[in-house]
Amino acid sequence: MKKILIANRGEIALRIMKTARNMGIKTVAVFSEADRNAPHVKFADEAVCIGPPPSNESYLLGDKIIKIAKELNVDAIHPGYGFLSENAEFGESVEKSGMIFIGPKSHAIRIMGSKLAAKDAVKKYDIPMVPGTDEAITDVSAAKEIAKEIGFPILIKASAGGGGKGMRIVENANEFEDQMKRAISEAENAFGDGSVFIEKFVTSPRHIEIQVLADNFGNTVYLFERECSIQRRHQKVVEEAPSSVLTSELRKQMGEAAVKVAKACDYVGAGTVEFLLDDKHNFYFLEMNTRLQVEHPVTELITGLDLVEQQINVANNEKLAFSQEDLKIMGHAFELRVYAEDPLNNFMPSVGKLEVYRPPSGKNIRVDDGFTEGMQVPIQYDPMLSKLITYGKTRNEAMQRMLEAISEYDIEGVSTTLSFGKFVFEHEAFRSGSFDTNFVKKYYSEEKLKAINEEEAKVAALFALKQYLKDSQMLRMPK
Repeated sequence: MKKILIANRGEIALRIMKTARNMGIKTVAVFSEADRNAPHVKFADEAVCIGPPPSNESYLLGDKIIKIAKELNVDAIHPGYGFLSENAEFGESVEKSGMIFIGPKSHAIRIMGSKLAAKDAVKKYDIPMVPGTDEAITDVSAAKEIAKEIGFPILIKASAGGGGKGMRIVENANEFEDQMKRAISEAENAFGDGSVFIEKFVTSPRHIEIQVLADNFGNTVYLFERECSIQRRHQKVVEEAPSSVLTSELRKQMGEAAVKVAKACDYVGAGTVEFLLDDKHNFYFLEMNTRLQVEHPVTELITGLDLVEQQINVANNEKLAFSQEDLKIMGHAFELRVYAEDPLNNFMPSVGKLEVYRPPSGKNIRVDDGFTEGMQVPIQYDPMLSKLITYGKTRNEAMQRMLEAISEYDIEGVSTTLSFGKFVFEHEAFRSGSFDTNFVKKYYSEEKLKAINEEEAKVAALFALKQYLKDSQMLRMPK
């Protein structure tokens, strides 16, 4: 493998390119007109504009990307995450064109791309699943009766869904019909597939995912877990590895269950199996993400492995160079997704020019980003500016490093989730490890964050005044 095209943009494109360069592999960037001056475009050995800013006119044009790759004699295509990463047809087309798709085989993407097909595939492995329907349902009346049998609260979920789209929590029978119709409509708009299913809503759940890695020779390992329970709108904002609540025995059980899920669809490459953990520490299979996850850096820091390098090696038909027994957890890592969003206005996207953009640096601080000072934050794409990752020998050490890194991160021109991140990392529930996916609902409010910001502004103003008076006094002193 001598040349890779990265069918993506921003921080993940740049992150893949850095590993490829370290491996002596040349890279090709594709970019929309909105990303012409983006760092991933400048970093690549070659770059080609593929269209206007809207993703359906640029980054989602699979056939055009393959055509460009063939013209440039590319050996393999890495899809990153999002866009075409879980598109089975794209993966198949890449392979048919004679190039390597750096990801799982298309049949695994298809099976795990449908939450219902995924549940069906893992049934024979006796993996715990949340009680619910085994098939898609669109009949509102019939669905309502099923919901009553399962018992409220229940969750309506889009079969083809992800990112919290087409998902509705229903507390009682009275609101069921309205929420069901909304879920179907949202699923149709987001995925072109209105099929939904129903499952019991697990109260006080924690979101735990297991990173798996498999080669073409039947070897599959789990690279331990990531805790992803701090979410807003069902989307992750803070992740950590390892989880603060898993015992070594439970970790082994969940890891082995994840390996079984991977084997159920003949999985190859890096993938993530997601579970819910209830307040009694029972775990339930949710779904499998057949790609590199946004939060993969925390796993890299606690295992010492480069997951992109592993993906490329597996795609190159190499055997895994280690077994499960070789893998050990070393230290603790956190990731804060820094979004261009306003946490004081319902996390609404904040677009504009990055007047100031100075990320922190230093020992055990990692920033994966795709922006530089002066760039415009485009409205057409996900508003994530960067991933701020910190590492420590202990959870407390990694947490303290995160708070220091947040305070050193200087961004002006757009609102960001940095202040929300500070709120999370300073909150006693998070620091003690006593939290679940309801953290934002239970503890966060715009009023609380505003009050904290105002108090900090007052302290900063008093400090500045004190310093000014001290400096003035020094100037008045006789020399």
